[in-house]
Amino acid sequence: MKYLIVALAFIAVTSAAPQGGDTTTPIPILRQEQEINPDGSYKYAYETGNGIIAEEEGHIENVGAENEGMVARGKYSYTSPEGELIEVIWEADENGFRPQGAHLPTPPPIPPEIQRALEYLASLPPTTETPNRRA
Repeated sequence: MKYLIVALAFIAVTSAAPQGGDTTTPIPILRQEQEINPDGSYKYAYETGNGIIAEEEGHIENVGAENEGMVARGKYSYTSPEGELIEVIWEADENGFRPQGAHLPTPPPIPPEIQRALEYLASLPPTTETPNRRA
């Protein structure tokens, strides 16, 4: 029985040991720039050894106003596993994040019938809601 316990303990310890070493090669940073200004604006850029490039700059818009907010613009690129160059140019502000790139999907066109219905609805006068209306 002692031998069985020792054998099971030995198996548990050896199977819990790390299996092989780290085989990934570190990717070098070829270029890195960053600038942070007292007014809240910033800029950064970097490029890696495997072809990733990223740039971003931002600033505070409408400083001191009620609608003060951050605006940022940038771009990044990399090579997909299929070998295709992926490039994205983007902007982010009070309207959200808006990327642009040739690889991004586009929505299908609105069918003419639905477009006519939308135009008709937009041409109607605004309606007023009656509070506490019962059916």
